[in-house]
Amino acid sequence: MSNKLIAIPTINGKLCAHFGRCEKFIIVEVDGQKVINEYQIDPPEHQPGAYPKFLANRGVNIIISGGMGSKAHQLFQRNNIDVFIGLCLEKPKHLVKSYLSDELKKGKNICEHL
Repeated sequence: MSNKLIAIPTINGKLCAHFGRCEKFIIVEVDGQKVINEYQIDPPEHQPGAYPKFLANRGVNIIISGGMGSKAHQLFQRNNIDVFIGLCLEKPKHLVKSYLSDELKKGKNICEHL
């Protein structure tokens, strides 16, 4: 299994309800079941379609989000990024731990403007 990069949009250190309003992306690199690196990146200016391309260009394979619009969801999928939406506004470490233990479940999209 090759390394994967997981992007988590955050605000105030927790998962952001809408990825387009995040302050930072936490990027977590995992190898199998082990976290091997974690860092933050600033998002580009929020414009339709910008974030999927921005994260794909950085090698991201997975995005964990509280919510996103249907067009963004499709753009992530077109860029071969698996999308997990509808997650509780948890700290990134908890979300990654749930993902690695195969307990992260997609839920109801909590993006308020859908």
